[in-house]
Amino acid sequence: MTQEVQQPTYDKNKKVAGIVFGVVVGMVGMSYAAVPLYDLFCKVTGYGGTTQQADTLSAEVIDRDMRVRFNASVHKDMPWEFKPAQNTQMLKVGEQGIAYYEAYNPTDKIITGTATYNVAPHKAGGYFTKIDCFCFTEQVLKPGEKVLMPVVYYIDPEIDQDVNLNEVGEITLSYTFFVRDNEDMAENR
Repeated sequence: MTQEVQQPTYDKNKKVAGIVFGVVVGMVGMSYAAVPLYDLFCKVTGYGGTTQQADTLSAEVIDRDMRVRFNASVHKDMPWEFKPAQNTQMLKVGEQGIAYYEAYNPTDKIITGTATYNVAPHKAGGYFTKIDCFCFTEQVLKPGEKVLMPVVYYIDPEIDQDVNLNEVGEITLSYTFFVRDNEDMAENR
């Protein structure tokens, strides 16, 4: 009689353990998918100051002036000197802009860097469109090398239709350079 009572309890425990295991596996899977899904969300919506990317220029230029401010920084492990070649540019919305950033490797090592970027105010990120940018690829600087790196961009005229951005007259484009991989630094020592 005790075996009849224990069997249903054992089956219930086995079922609960299976459900808990499935939930844990699902949570681990979602944690791995969270970063790529968040990146995709930011790229599509411009959330968090993420810019857009295009292959061609805007077909329309409207009579709305916009100041673009340029900002540059490096991660604490990146020994490069990195700065914008110009502090600001004025252009019409939809007009092509070309800005340059300067990077200098003062070390005696070859260093590969990767740039991350964002736009402020964040709500304008979806309208800041890059056609070409040094941030699309890794940058390799030899010892003592100094380079000018271009960013070709425009501000999408659709910004004029967004009532939440009517007061925006200035957008800041910021970049931060990181050493691509610490192992690279170790190999070059």
